Amino acid sequence: MTDIIEEFHKYYYNSLVWAHDTKWLGTPIAKLPLDLFLYQEMIYEIKPDVIIESGTFSGGSALFFASMLDLVNNGKVMSIDISPQPNLPVHPRITYLNASSTAKKTLETVTNFINPGDKVMVNLDSDHTKDHVLNELKLYSQLVTVGSYLIVEDTNINGNPVYPDFGPGPMEAVDEFLQDNDQFIIDEDKHKFLLSFHPRGFLKKIK
Repeated sequence: MTDIIEEFHKYYYNSLVWAHDTKWLGTPIAKLPLDLFLYQEMIYEIKPDVIIESGTFSGGSALFFASMLDLVNNGKVMSIDISPQPNLPVHPRITYLNASSTAKKTLETVTNFINPGDKVMVNLDSDHTKDHVLNELKLYSQLVTVGSYLIVEDTNINGNPVYPDFGPGPMEAVDEFLQDNDQFIIDEDKHKFLLSFHPRGFLKKIK
């Protein structure tokens, strides 16, 4: 069964339908629909006050997060990108920040966006090189509240099982981050649909 799932994972990923022909309310959203369903469940369970997203691109995922927050009647989104696409979707819950996710000024802006007592969820989907993701993990893990999530996207690249020639990326960053951090665990429940673009990437803060 594992081999079948892996082969389908590769086939679906290489089809690029998720990258070129998947939209949320008309806005391109380069995501696996099964992962979006997991996000919906998490947002309903946590009802975060703030969702921080690194990697805006076309704004589809920011709009998806805002739409889910509409449904639970709570929360706001800050989406960060050093070079976002033009004509980003407008939504009253979304704030865009054109900046590097790891810059000191960016962290100050994000921190000021969060109010005392807010429940915070973080989604990392910018530069996928290992060093950048590891830096993001160290910086943004401090903002996630206990019981909420730090999600590392695209841990499937670098042969896990797709895009084998990428080089060390998100999966390797997660593995190194968890070696020295006991505040987070991999939430195995998020593998329930068998296929995810973020295997081992759903990190739940437990303390």
